[in-house]
Amino acid sequence: MNQSVKKALHLLNLFDENNYELSLKEISERANLPKPTAYRLLTTLESMNYVYKEKESEHDTRYRLGLKLLELGQLVSDRLEVRRIAYSYMEELASSIQEAVHLVVVNHDEATYVEKVESNKAIRLYTRIGKNAPLYMGSGPKLLLAYLPKDKQEEILRDAELEGKINSERFKKELVEIQKKGYSYSVGEQDENTTGISYPIFDYRNHVIAALTVSGLSTYFEGENLTNIKMKTKETAENISRKLGFRGFVQGVVE
Repeated sequence: MNQSVKKALHLLNLFDENNYELSLKEISERANLPKPTAYRLLTTLESMNYVYKEKESEHDTRYRLGLKLLELGQLVSDRLEVRRIAYSYMEELASSIQEAVHLVVVNHDEATYVEKVESNKAIRLYTRIGKNAPLYMGSGPKLLLAYLPKDKQEEILRDAELEGKINSERFKKELVEIQKKGYSYSVGEQDENTTGISYPIFDYRNHVIAALTVSGLSTYFEGENLTNIKMKTKETAENISRKLGFRGFVQGVVE
């Protein structure tokens, strides 16, 4: 590990419920660092909102943890919350349509499958919890990409095109269509002869935080069965979103 990063993280670990505020002198002594080194690290952390300082006098500077940590903690909390809340709904959906149901989230520049309920069919798809996939491959990843900020989309599509994976202009049109329709559809993108359908899960801030994905053999995703799968998956995604505090659905449509 980079030593500067390790030292900076160690400074953050000095704060706890009994030490929510520390002086530069206390931090330096507890971290066993020279004061100039501790000050340099704290200045960097302060610039990124991980700590903030209060000057009580010319000779007494005190530090507290910054709001950036609260923001990051909320992201972790949200991710755990969506898994906890979604699971029972996923079980009900999987039982109803007899297909595998997944919960997919953005993880840096990839999509990660964080939860799964298997179908009861004899022939099953192999998808493990923790699996990563490119954000341009599969219905769940593509749906998440469609709802990312435009600059992040551009970055991911540019890199994928440079690697010869996609045509970015054609893909941009697909992302626009996904947002317009409100769901994503894929055939044979991750596994041969399989189809995936995904709907967005929104949180109380109106952000898409996960994709609810149903996948199975393409022969089952036809005609009335396909219509039924789409209807029930959409309904389930909306129910999970409401449970997370989202209030943007009006007669089944996202405002």
